[in-house]
Amino acid sequence: MSRIRNSESGIRNWIRRGALASVLVVCCLLMTGCHTALNKRAFEVPAAFDESRTYEISFWAKTESNVTQANIYKDAIADFEALYPNIKVNLKLYTDYGRIYQDVITNIATDSTPNVCITYPDHIATYLTGNNCVVPLDTLFADAEYGLGGSALRFDGPARGEMIPQFLAECVLDGQHYAVPYMRSTEVCYVNRTYVEKLGYTLPEVLTWDFVWEVSEAALAKDADGNYLVNGQPTLIPFIYKSTDNMMIQLLRQMNAGYSTKNGDVLIFSDDTRAVLKTVAAHVKSGAFSTFKISSYPANWLNAGQCIFAIDSTAGSTWMGSDAPLIDIAEESMVAFDTEVMMIPQVDPANPQMISQGPSMCLFNKNDPQEVLASWLFMQYMLTNDVQMTYASTEGYVPVTTKAQQSPEYLEYLSLSGTDNDLHYDVKLEATQLLIDHVDDTFVTPVFDGSTSLRDASGQMIEEVAKGVRRKKTIDDAFIDDLYEKMTTLYRLRQAETGPLPPTAIALLASLAAVWCAIIAYVVAEYVKKQKRAKNT
Repeated sequence: MSRIRNSESGIRNWIRRGALASVLVVCCLLMTGCHTALNKRAFEVPAAFDESRTYEISFWAKTESNVTQANIYKDAIADFEALYPNIKVNLKLYTDYGRIYQDVITNIATDSTPNVCITYPDHIATYLTGNNCVVPLDTLFADAEYGLGGSALRFDGPARGEMIPQFLAECVLDGQHYAVPYMRSTEVCYVNRTYVEKLGYTLPEVLTWDFVWEVSEAALAKDADGNYLVNGQPTLIPFIYKSTDNMMIQLLRQMNAGYSTKNGDVLIFSDDTRAVLKTVAAHVKSGAFSTFKISSYPANWLNAGQCIFAIDSTAGSTWMGSDAPLIDIAEESMVAFDTEVMMIPQVDPANPQMISQGPSMCLFNKNDPQEVLASWLFMQYMLTNDVQMTYASTEGYVPVTTKAQQSPEYLEYLSLSGTDNDLHYDVKLEATQLLIDHVDDTFVTPVFDGSTSLRDASGQMIEEVAKGVRRKKTIDDAFIDDLYEKMTTLYRLRQAETGPLPPTAIALLASLAAVWCAIIAYVVAEYVKKQKRAKNT
């Protein structure tokens, strides 16, 4: 009997141990599941800004490779430091958003992130995987003294109601604001109207994909010497797209096709995407279409009279057209033509859809709340009219506040379109006005940890198809199936249709199941032994 009691005691011990292990596993799972929730902890605004102290904060920003933008940042910092002599801002300039993203990721691991940086919401979603490293801003927005339009500010910053709602909405992740918009742009199609009309076509009010493809194919006719009839040159790529990720994203949106859900479900590997890729392949094969990664900047081809439809950001408008103030080709290569600035091609002209993009600013958490508050003051200063209007005038960007957009100075700036080919370059201001007029037709893609990878994959599929055609490969269903598999693996996009569990959660659940299986097996084995002993006695 003592053996039986010992056996039962052992079983109870195993059960207790198993239960304890299960609790530990569940706790780990809950900690993993709550990792994002920890990031949502509100920042507690100090009761007052301690002006007796000095602060040194870092600001990482991107320029469009022009000195004017760099000087705008430097001037803004100097003006801010004049208002707050106890805050020193150290500027670090980049020429690529991807480098900022990679450097932030690296510095999260060493707890050495900047205080403020120019970034994108897609990137912030990944930053948030570093526990509590990005400050949720809603509490700061609402603070009566130091929030948007706060009474204690030493500058005339925008109030919450003066932030353009569509732009501010882009900065929401999981129900909270983790950024403020800095500038906004969209994509437009810069058209060589002279060549379109020479080919016998009239530009419609709204471009369609069918129209652009038809004109591009018609432009490929050559004379007996092998020169293209439309430009008299041996070189022509009728249609060039700068950002193929935007191309795919916008086409799917216009088609009411799947891209992703807000929960991170990947919907892009579909028959709709397959149709897009086959269309791209056909026009690459004919020579009517190419991409920036294959053929370089659309502006260079457009300005040399070797492109008819060049799609690029409104922020690239100062490089576009015969009179562009910024050029990257020899002046003798420039060709005179009439430039038309139009919305990107549409599937349904009555329901236009175009992407909203442009840099935002996020605030990184630090151990010192006063340092975070000092950084927030600087971030707000970048939203003042002077900074917004000065920066917007360098490219085809749009200020992110109604305060700036509706100011007499900005309205006068827009009204002077075409009076010179520098500050008031007509192509730039037409691109700017197009976005202002069509804010309600813009959209943003869902933001989640991994949305950056999905965006990269969407464009890479077009690039791979274009390269495949140029390498004489057949772009059929088998090619696209293989491409889907490669993109899924390369960008780690594989998941269940109902949405994936994190790998850590899957591992922990598997461990939990294994523990309970072991417990059950042990209990059954001991029960069998007990029954045998009972029979023997």
